[in-house]
Amino acid sequence: MTQQPPGSETPDDALASKLKRTELQRQESSVPGREIVQVLTEIPAGVESGWHTHPGEEVGYILEGTVEMKIAGRASLTLHAGDPFLMPPGTPHNALDLGPGTGRMLSTYFVETGRPLASFVDIT
Repeated sequence: MTQQPPGSETPDDALASKLKRTELQRQESSVPGREIVQVLTEIPAGVESGWHTHPGEEVGYILEGTVEMKIAGRASLTLHAGDPFLMPPGTPHNALDLGPGTGRMLSTYFVETGRPLASFVDIT
């Protein structure tokens, strides 16, 4: 398994080209074939992540700002600092920072080892 040092910029995934993402830690899980990855994501005001999925669960927490979380097949959520969220595996979603400042979220992923952490999808 390739490990990036703690605090390394831009995890190796599709979102790295759109948002500032800092990988804080990556460790093998006690569940075979799974790893746990923790990422700090910063979304500038008015920027959206783009529709994407993860190869496992995302457990997140909004640290700063207001983020609209659009989820395929569900009502959008408006999340504020202090709000948690949980994204099931393979669920297309799109995060939009509503401003006025940069939104910051802490996400912990429980994902399949060896797969990209995030992949863009077309939901049209």
